[in-house]
Amino acid sequence: MDNFELKPEPKQKQKPVSLKIPTIWNILTVLVLVGSCVLAYIFLTIYQNPAMLPSSLLPAAIPTAYHTPTPTATIILQPPTWTPTPTLLPSPTRTKAPTWTSVSELITPTLTVTSAAAPVVTAAGTGTALPALDAITYQASTTTHPDLACNWMGIGGTVMDVNNKPLQFQTIQLGGTLAGKAVTGQVLSGNNPVYGTSGFELKLADSAIDSTQTLWVQLFDNNGKALTDKIYFDTLNDCQKNLVMIAFTLTR
Repeated sequence: MDNFELKPEPKQKQKPVSLKIPTIWNILTVLVLVGSCVLAYIFLTIYQNPAMLPSSLLPAAIPTAYHTPTPTATIILQPPTWTPTPTLLPSPTRTKAPTWTSVSELITPTLTVTSAAAPVVTAAGTGTALPALDAITYQASTTTHPDLACNWMGIGGTVMDVNNKPLQFQTIQLGGTLAGKAVTGQVLSGNNPVYGTSGFELKLADSAIDSTQTLWVQLFDNNGKALTDKIYFDTLNDCQKNLVMIAFTLTR
């Protein structure tokens, strides 16, 4: 018993403190949840406003289908003043119109004094003088149609009242024959302001043509009353005289 010694128990080495495995997984779980929330926020933001992305990340624009516009019919209104075009009708035979004699040659006025006032002129012939005179001249049509050169022939002019002021809405009637074909036309004074406020124009042909007293014009007021007789005139195959100018002037 005396040789028996009690030996002290060996000390156990302390293990180092380390993180427990459940604690690490909890931290990772929290990080995943936070990251998911951030991604969801970014996705919703971009979904609501795609323009915030860089242009290189935006999807290419899809071209829209091309639509051909459907034409819409447009009603063309008739202008206030209509300018008719003379119609050339074939005529089997050419009948020369009678030679025009001015009214002053047909009527021989006689002076009858009824009082001390101004004398009154009465006609001794078959009718009375009409209340309008005319003057006919010729010029190149390029003054009004410079682009047509000699490829146009017609008549133009004006109507003036007793005070030498423009008189609109008077009727100018055209008739007769040209190169064996009947010609008719009608227009109101004032339809062509190129000649003035009361200017008018009527086309006769597409070229200069000679004619002698086969065409006539006559002036009527806006009630259809004749202001002149039929006034016959010539046309010339001359590019410097292919516009017949007729100036009407009322005398009363």
